[in-house]
Amino acid sequence: MIVYDKNLLNNLALVEEAKTLESAGFISKEQKNLIKKELPAFKRQSNLLVRLGFFLLGAFLYLSVCGVISLMGLTSSGSEHTFFKVCCFIFAAIGFAGAEFLAVQKYYGHGLDDAFILGAILNIGFAIAIITEGYELQIALFVAIASFFMYRRYLHLLSLLVFCVAATAILFFGMFEFGDIAKTILPFVALLASALFYYLTKRMINNLKESYYYNGLLLANSFCLVLFYLSCNYLVVRELSVEFLGNEVLPGQDIPFAYFFYAFTFIVPAVYLVQALKTKDRIMLWISFLAIAFSFYTIRFYYSVLPIEVALTLGGLIMFAIAYFAIRKLKDKESGLTFKPDRINNSNAILNAEALIVASTFGMKPEVKGPDSPMDFGGGGFSGGGSEGTF
Repeated sequence: MIVYDKNLLNNLALVEEAKTLESAGFISKEQKNLIKKELPAFKRQSNLLVRLGFFLLGAFLYLSVCGVISLMGLTSSGSEHTFFKVCCFIFAAIGFAGAEFLAVQKYYGHGLDDAFILGAILNIGFAIAIITEGYELQIALFVAIASFFMYRRYLHLLSLLVFCVAATAILFFGMFEFGDIAKTILPFVALLASALFYYLTKRMINNLKESYYYNGLLLANSFCLVLFYLSCNYLVVRELSVEFLGNEVLPGQDIPFAYFFYAFTFIVPAVYLVQALKTKDRIMLWISFLAIAFSFYTIRFYYSVLPIEVALTLGGLIMFAIAYFAIRKLKDKESGLTFKPDRINNSNAILNAEALIVASTFGMKPEVKGPDSPMDFGGGGFSGGGSEGTF
């Protein structure tokens, strides 16, 4: 299914690992460059701004090709209406063909390939929207299929993100098909679905053998965490109930199960934070901070206790106090959760040992040039190559 040479994907993982070792101080920059030079690699851009520039260039090329085909189709007599129905399918086929061509040329994460892959998915969505007259469930279904195919074939992370969003849309629009009762229980269904897929992706990560799938599974796992929190967030549930169920919340009234949603809005970010600190999960830690901020915004959205400038000032002071006392508490700890840098970063013994391991792993022969020794090791007795029978 994957179009790329798996040896190149493994080499990419090794190069990324070498960068990590170099940034941690295990190997030198010269050793990292030597590893990168010895391993065949893709044509890719790790610099985000450069990749964005190539993406814009690829988008311009893609639009130019689609524009030429549009002119040819529109100038044909009597075929404007037919061409309008099939044009997006043609544009999607161009995107698939361009992505395939660039993949054969070993472009991966370059920017040019991003333009054609995302363009193909976007045109699939437009094409289904035209022929179904905007039927949301079918649009989400076909976009999910196309984006998942793009991820599996090209290991494109943005396509997987599109798939996650489209799969969530399938769940929401699918529940809408079953009437008001399904809409009422939708938050709980989304909660259970996100929890289920979180544990599935977590298990797949723990049992993973192919390293090139790791980033995609990590993205899906993190998306499940976000969806789990938003599924029963009070603001989200209340606004969606007003939008899709038409439940007008009058003064003095509240939505059903309001106390559960209130508690969920604040308990889940706290659980995320504790679990992130316990397992040293940095992504979960970031998500917990964002969830805590959104929880306070949820309450602020409905209950304006203080003027906005006073609330922001107090919030900043509280965050500063938490950061200050956390640093004071953790700066002298030697193990576990600590504010100190990793002690092995400047360890010459571990650095040299790791360098030898990396060198032997990649089949390299490091050049060792020692100082001149006063001991003459020429000749040798009874053993070793070139022995002369004397000591």
